[in-house]
Formats: sequence, C-alpha cells, structure tokens
Amino acid sequence: MKQFPRTEVGGISVPRMIVGTNWFLGFSHCTAAKDILIKESVANRKSIADILEVFFNAGINAVMGLARSPLIEAIKDVEDRTGVKATLVSTPTLPITPEVLKFGFNTDEFKNILDNEVKAGSTFCMPHTCATDVLLDKCTREIRRMDELCKMIRERGMIPGLSTHVPETIIYADETRLDVETYISIYNSMGFLMQLEVDWVSRIIHDAKKPVMTIKPMAAGQLRPFQALNFVWNTIRPQDMVTVGTMTPDEAKELIDLSMSILERKESKIVLQETRSKATVKAKKN
Repeated sequence: MKQFPRTEVGGISVPRMIVGTNWFLGFSHCTAAKDILIKESVANRKSIADILEVFFNAGINAVMGLARSPLIEAIKDVEDRTGVKATLVSTPTLPITPEVLKFGFNTDEFKNILDNEVKAGSTFCMPHTCATDVLLDKCTREIRRMDELCKMIRERGMIPGLSTHVPETIIYADETRLDVETYISIYNSMGFLMQLEVDWVSRIIHDAKKPVMTIKPMAAGQLRPFQALNFVWNTIRPQDMVTVGTMTPDEAKELIDLSMSILERKESKIVLQETRSKATVKAKKN
C-alpha cells in the first residue's frame, strides 16, 4: 500500500495524518446520546485495533489522545498485527490548582502522571488544553510555570508540546522560547470551537516556529470530509499535520484515499454516497 507523506517533529518522523481518538473514547462534541453510541459501538479493544490497522498499513502510525484503556491495549494489538511501531501523541489531563502557581509541578502527583505516560509508551507528551490554557497569562504574555513541566517531560525521555484551544498559546510559547517541539491547534473551515476567525488562526499556524498538529478538521462530524479536508490540506504548511477521527475501518480508508488525492492534486476516486434523488445526475450506461 502507498505510504502517507511524513514530516519531522522534534527529530521524530511523523505522518502528516494523525489518528484522533475522540471517536474511539466517546467524546462526540455533539450530544450525550452520541457519546453513548460511540462507547457502545467503538470503544472496545478490537474495534479500535481494526480501525488503527487501516491507518498503520498506510504508514499512518501516529495516534493522538488520552493514553488509557482500551486505547493502549488496542495500540499494542495493531503493533503486533502490522509490525509497525506506534508514535503516541499523548494529551494527559493534569490537575491544575492555585497551588501549582505557587509551588510548581514538582510533586508526587505530577511525577506519577508523567511516569505513567512513559509506561504507556508516549513519544510526545502534550498537556491537554484543560491544563495548558488555564496557565495562559494574557497580561504577561506567558504560559506560567510551563517551563518546569516541559523540563520534567524531557527528563523522562518524552518530547514536550502543548495542546491548546487558545490561539495565544502558540504565540506566547514562541515568544518566550518555551522548550516545546510542536503544538496542537483546532483548525477547520467553519470555525468550530475556534476563538478567533479562521483566517486569523490560519495566520497564527503559518507563523508558528514549530510544526502544528491541527485537530477537528471536520468539526466533530459537522463538516463533510470532502469540504473539510480540501480546506485544511490546502491551507497548512508542508510541516504541519491533520488529525482525523473515524468510527469504522471503511471511514479510515476513505479519509486516507481522499487526503492522498488532495495532496497529489488528483481527482478522488472514492465511492460517492448515493440516494434515490441522485438518479437523474448519474451518467447512463451504454
């Protein structure tokens, strides 16, 4: 199978498409009922491994998300099936309290969390937005005490980065020369969950000093893949990446094939979804 294009992040080869895990773990960004649907139909070791196998066979071996069960076990299964080692882009939850601003991260609680990230096999450790963005100080233009956390991540052999929903995070991290190698940033054509207009976020991504892993390109299912992927692939830099989520192996194959055709500037040959109303626009068979 043709292998997906790659880039480099912090000295590590990474595919330009990354497997997202919200659709594996039950985070629909839609309704509680849809969360339940995901958990009942996808959130199990075998289903996740079956989807991952399609990505891994195409050279898309980077997986982003919360390093917990059943994802970790599914990653081990697909590594055994394909012989391809996963690159885990972990986004751990960190308990940020006022005490962190006073005393820092050097506590047993934070050490245990980071040690567990190592045990899970994380290559990149990128504190989730729920930790990163509450430390953002727009007055002093810095991410308070994050340098301490990045040092602890480095000491454990992982590569530090930041997951953010706030555009300023990228700018301030660059300005303060924070020791990170990449950023996770929301980016989609409808502005879903984005705090600034799309053109502003596009400029921030283009000006970032480090590669950016974009997320939610399909706005949690509110954008169709054709529109969503044509937008993101054509408006990011060659070093940047796109994170996608799927619920079935067939969906994974469609997203890979569609993305490859966009990057190669060829017409997509994926099978179109049909309804009865489309009968009048189909070409007649001779």
